[in-house]
Amino acid sequence: MVSFNNILFPTDLSDNSKEAMKYATSLAEHYDAILHIIHVTLGTNQYLAYDVNVYIPEDIRQNERKKLEKSLEELPPDELGAPSSVKHEILEGLPVPEISQYIKDNNIDLVVMGTHGHTGLKHLIIGSVAENIVRSSPVPVLTVHAKE
Repeated sequence: MVSFNNILFPTDLSDNSKEAMKYATSLAEHYDAILHIIHVTLGTNQYLAYDVNVYIPEDIRQNERKKLEKSLEELPPDELGAPSSVKHEILEGLPVPEISQYIKDNNIDLVVMGTHGHTGLKHLIIGSVAENIVRSSPVPVLTVHAKE
């Protein structure tokens, strides 16, 4: 029999991830599993693309972090159900390695994540976090397309 004790829902907090959140919440509730909701941010590295010498004041970084924490803590919304346990975490770094390490470090049994549905040149240039996790994950990954 298949059993899930730890379900991971990595989210970019976009509208595209809302459909996947429904599945993650429902499965965590059904299996009485811990729902791990994580967001990976590039942190201060996100500004390096603009200017290598950029200085971001500490208060601005802390304010951005607080906004992310607040957004994450609001998940899942009450109308989606109530898993018995939900853990929220913000990770800093590149999404694929951070998610992969989280899977290993937290005994994740299932990953549920949304896809953006990029195709063609945009997919080739941007790539896909979901696709890379599917290819590298040691556990099953359920990918969910956003509703049109």
